[in-house]
Amino acid sequence: MLAALLTTLLFATSAVCGYRTAKQTGGIEANFWRITLATIFLTVWAFTFGTGFAGAPEWFMLSGLFGIGLGDSAYFQALPRLGSRRTVLITQCLTAPFAALIEWLWLGTKLNRSEILCVAVILASVAIALAPGDHLKISARDWQIGIIAGGFAALGGALGAVVIRKGYVAIQQAGLNVDAGTTGYQRVLGGILIPTIALLVFKSRSARAHGPAFASDTLQISREKWRRIWPWVLANALAGQTLGVTCMQWALKTTPAAVVAAIIAITPLVLLPMTRIVEGEKIGFRSLLGALIAVGGVIGLTFSR
Repeated sequence: MLAALLTTLLFATSAVCGYRTAKQTGGIEANFWRITLATIFLTVWAFTFGTGFAGAPEWFMLSGLFGIGLGDSAYFQALPRLGSRRTVLITQCLTAPFAALIEWLWLGTKLNRSEILCVAVILASVAIALAPGDHLKISARDWQIGIIAGGFAALGGALGAVVIRKGYVAIQQAGLNVDAGTTGYQRVLGGILIPTIALLVFKSRSARAHGPAFASDTLQISREKWRRIWPWVLANALAGQTLGVTCMQWALKTTPAAVVAAIIAITPLVLLPMTRIVEGEKIGFRSLLGALIAVGGVIGLTFSR
């Protein structure tokens, strides 16, 4: 439970930093640099304090392909369109039921009645607290793309989380003990391919469409832009794909994916004070009431375990 709660805090921090970088660089580039930096950090850990490729790397790399490569790529398309709070709301509220369904169909993991009730309370309270209001203007096109991308991100994240559970089953059957940082490294290796291809395709199309002069002007703008946003990019990589994913791996080692996803679903509530400062989002009575109910659901889930 502690690992899942730490993941929640780290993911909330990552969402705010990711929103700032995605607004200034675009979702494709922001996602690429986040994963690239995290890969560097986790590689250093895996071959210094961890165990490299020990365990079941094929399962964790497959998890990275679904959760990071596909899911996070979609997440970063929703982020600049819907804002961090709405994007996290959609993805986290859908990830828990998706994970519960996939884990039940594939691994046969069932939740007891108390756990199902607490998961439902958490998800309902998050939806009540953060249902879209009128204070943030979003175009119809951005809203539609954001909703579709958020749903796809939730499906990818849920599938990735269940594959992580499968990987830990394989490790236990082999009688091994692999730390969460090492499995996080193996996972990010599977996730970096798709963002890299997406960035190369995007840059290539931009260069062909606008010509060499545009590329020269863009390079100068990029230098100035990176001087402003590099702290946000670094914080995003550390809080999200490095420390956040490591804590999530730690939580999934012993806890069903649906339960972990339900706890992480309170991330948008943790985001309330952050988005108030960074994005100017308002915090009303409904938001505070939903936060209190969600915290009660997490406490109930803790005791039901």
